Parts: sequence; structure tokens; C-alpha cells
Amino acid sequence: MGFKEPDFPPVDLETFLDKPLMERMRTLALHWVEYGFGTPKVIHTIYTAKVVLLYMLGGAALATWTSGVGPFWEVAAWWNQPIVYQKLILWTVLLEAIGVAGSWGPLAGKFKPMIGGIIFYARPGTIRLRPWRRVPFTNGDRRTVFDVVLYLAFLTTLLIAIVLPGKPSASLSAVLPENTSGLIAPVLLIAPIVLYVLCGLRDKAIFLAARGEQYFPALVFFAVLPFTDMIIAAKLLICVVWMGAGFSKFGYHFTNVIAPMTSNSPCIPSKWFKRAQYRDFPRDIRPSKVASLVGHIGGSTVELAGPLVLLFSTNRWLTLAAVAVMLLLHITIISMVALAVPQEWNVIFGYLAVFLFLGFPTWDGYAVTDMSSPLLLAAVAAALLFFPILGNLRPDLVSFLPSMRQYAGNWASGLWAFAPGAEEKLNSLPHRPTKNQIDQLDAMGYPPAVAEITMQQTIAWRSMHSQGRGLFSLLLKHIPDIDRWTVREAEFGCNSVIGFNFGDGHLHGVDLVNAVQARVGFNPGEWIVVWVESQPIHRETQQYLVIDAALGVIERGTWRVRDAVEALPWLPDGPIPLQVISRREDAFQMLFSGRAPEVEMAR
Repeated sequence: MGFKEPDFPPVDLETFLDKPLMERMRTLALHWVEYGFGTPKVIHTIYTAKVVLLYMLGGAALATWTSGVGPFWEVAAWWNQPIVYQKLILWTVLLEAIGVAGSWGPLAGKFKPMIGGIIFYARPGTIRLRPWRRVPFTNGDRRTVFDVVLYLAFLTTLLIAIVLPGKPSASLSAVLPENTSGLIAPVLLIAPIVLYVLCGLRDKAIFLAARGEQYFPALVFFAVLPFTDMIIAAKLLICVVWMGAGFSKFGYHFTNVIAPMTSNSPCIPSKWFKRAQYRDFPRDIRPSKVASLVGHIGGSTVELAGPLVLLFSTNRWLTLAAVAVMLLLHITIISMVALAVPQEWNVIFGYLAVFLFLGFPTWDGYAVTDMSSPLLLAAVAAALLFFPILGNLRPDLVSFLPSMRQYAGNWASGLWAFAPGAEEKLNSLPHRPTKNQIDQLDAMGYPPAVAEITMQQTIAWRSMHSQGRGLFSLLLKHIPDIDRWTVREAEFGCNSVIGFNFGDGHLHGVDLVNAVQARVGFNPGEWIVVWVESQPIHRETQQYLVIDAALGVIERGTWRVRDAVEALPWLPDGPIPLQVISRREDAFQMLFSGRAPEVEMAR
């Protein structure tokens, strides 16, 4: 692979797309093992430059310059300054909300343009998705001028809080009498907090894009808690995020994430090490014991044990070691360059580990037991744990992000299947500032076959995850001529329709399909979506939907997670067992001439 040249699959461009779908998936999945997405190094360089120049240097310069500390290149002068910590959090929220942090660029399916976010959220008429139907004043799925005003006001109030100097704080002076930079004035945080909620209730994509599950509680702590309580609450917040992610990795899904993510890393040139993540390449590319050890020792064990040490250790060297381990965790994730590209999130969490636990260690009066009130401690803990608990019991109600299932592999997912020629209809979606990704690649000069194979690499990637085996099983069962259809990864497609996705299938479920259908008008049988919800922690199955854009949900059912993870990505033994809960026979009569797929009806 050269600096500008990708590692493209070695296939015959003239004949490859004529092969059966699952044969194509096998070829592309095997190529992924050694090369990942095959991204040219220039793309990784662009991402690195963005993180270093815009996010790190830009954020540090702005935070220090407006706070009277620094200059930014004298890190020792500001790394433990509370106002710099506050402003870096707000800077992260600002960039995430604009759309130039996570879920940006080609690895998130944004080829031309490379940004989503603001070009959708600041444009009346684009699609918005409310999180809960029962919330008053959120009806509809069209972005209004009011929504745009709310969003731009959110960005503006964040920027104001960043650029204005700090104000003296009695609670800060009581513990750090030599501090002269103060804290962000709590009054400046009221508007961003309110707008965070209002924007999120009108459009969950904005709340999730701004990583509200991570940063909204921090803003509340900045606004209402005295300094020592604020630091302790921030420690609890980051530990809940870490430990929630660690806890969520127990189960069948997680090891299926490690292998393809390792294969995609530009920092691991060794094909031997990449192949070692799989059982018996090229015959069996289910995850190996090596992948399991890497994931559960280097991942979940660190995420569970490290935070406990940081919260309760009073030993300086043990705390320093735990901070170093957490830093290594985030550096490792950065090096993987996952498809959602959460580089800024990993950078800020690495900084937070240093700031919170070395800058304000337990032995200096910042232990959990030093919070001013046991009731306050209980209230903060309960608030932080509410959505993770609810989201793991009822994943249909809560996104996997507030449920703290980052990297767990247990996500709502989907595939879009278009009848021949039907995908082009999406380009007629009004007010949409982008085109389909296949057309974005065409505009960049990709030959049609190369563009199509590039897009099919994303569904091969999905087949390597647990949900992919079930989703492809549904396509094989329900669409007899699936080899002729165009199949797309729903997460990528969603990015081009609403400007954001971070692996959350709730953003491309029934509500999005209905919103697109109301504007475009697919005919029955032109756009079929297979979609699956995350696995509840107390069940062994996942619930799926089969959706025809024109007819609605035509089938509901379940599959056993164990069946999915035991199957090979290209399903050589055929579809996994499916248990149907309900089916619209009228829809099947229309779509399949009365031929119902041969699936087991649930008792």
C-alpha cells in the first residue's frame, strides 16, 4: 500500500459483482482480515492532522489564552488548571456537535463532503428524529427554522462559555487559594445545558453527536456543584463510562469486534498478528482465543479494574500505574482507527485520567468519601447509573451510547436492500445536502465497479460481527433474488441521510424509514430493511424486524445470539435459525407472490 493508494481487494472488476452475494462477502471478509478497509495512509494522516492541529493544539491554545494561563506550549503550567479542564470539555462538545470530531470523514462514510453534522442540523427541511414519541412539542420529523435556531444557539452558547474568562469561585479558593484563573461562570452554562436537552428532545441525533451521555452530566456538575464535589462527581462519571463499557463486554458479541478492528489498524503492519485474531484463516475467521484474550484482558479487565483502583487507591505509585494503563487503553483504541473514528473522545479521556486522578488525587481530599454529603453522592451515582441500567434491560428505549456499551459489539444494526435501480431514488430526498455514498465516490473519480466494491466492503465488515450473520440470514430468507439487489450497510447509509451515525441502529430504524418514505415514495418491494435490536442483558435472543419502506413492518422475530456467533460470516451452512413472532401475510402475498420464507414460527 502506498501513501495515496488503497489496499483494494484483488478481484476481477469485470466479473466480481456478478458473483453470488455471499461469495462476494467471503472474498471481501478474507481481504479485511489482512488489510481492513484498505484505507490509504494519506487518509490516516488527515485524521491525525485534524486531531493534533484542530482539536489538541487548537483547543489547548483557545482554553489557555482565554483563561490567562499558559502559553499552551507550556503544558506544565496548565494541565491541572480546573478552568482549562472545563473549557476542553466544552471544546470537545462544540466540535462533536458541529460534526468535525467523531463520525467525520471517509471512515464514517462521508466521502464528499467529509462532514455531516452542521450542514444537516443548520438546514431547515432535513430529517430529524425525536427519541421518544410521548414527549410533548416534538411531533414530526422535519427540521424547522426553530430547530435550526436551537442548534445554532447551542453552538453559540458553548463558544461564549469557552472564550470568556473565568470567574472567582469561593469553593475553588478554599482548596486552591493560589488559583487565579477561576472557573467558568455557572450562569454561562445554563443556556448550553437547556439547549442540550431541547435539541436532544427534538432530534436525538444532535444529542448523540454531541456525546451528551458523556458530557452533559459534566456540564451540570460544572454549573451546580462546589469545586470539590464537582471533581469527585467527574471522577464518578468517567468511571461509570469506563466500567459500563467493561461490563458490557461480557457475552458473545465482544470478541467479534476485536478481530476486525485489529485488522483495520494502520499501526499493526504484521499480517501474522492480524491472522492470529482468527481461528483458522482463511477457512474459519471467527475470533480466536488470541482475540478473546486481547479483548478481555486488555479491554474489559482494564476497564473494570483500572477505575476501581483510581477511585479508591491512596498509594501514589499504584494510582500512577493505573493512570498509565488507562492512557495505554485509549492510545490503543486511537491506533485502531475504528470506523466511527472516535479519536477526540479517546484523547480527552486520556487527558481526564491524568487531570482527575493525578491532578486531584484521593489523598489530597478528592476521594469518593470526601463528597460533602452522602445523599449527594448517592444522587449522583443513581443519576449516572440510571440510563446504563435501563438501556441494558430495555435496549429498545435507550441508545447503546447512554447504555455505555461502547465497543461491546451488542448494538442495534441493519442492512438496506434495494431492488435493482431503486437506490437512486434516495438522491431525490429533498433538502438533503449530500448524495448516496456510491455517488460521492463517483464524484471523486472512482470507476463504478471500484465504488461499488468499496461500499460492499462495509457490509462484509458487518458480516464479521455477530449481528451480521442474522441480518444476512434475513436477506437470504426473504429476497429470493438477493444476488441482484444492492445491499448497503445501514450505518453508512444513515450517515448520508441524516448526517450522523456512531454505530447506533436506533438512528436508522422504523422512524427513519418512515421519514424517508414520506418524502421519496418507494414502491412496495423496492427498499427492504432488515434490522435488529441490541440483546437485553437478561435474554439470549435479539429481536429483529423486516421492513418494507412502502408497507411498513412486515415481520417480527428473534434469533439466538449463540447461533449467530457460531456461524461463519459468509453463512456456508445457510441462514441461521429464525423464530417468527408475527408476519403480515398480505404483505408477503404482495411481495413474494404468496411464497412465505421458510422460517420457524415461534410458539
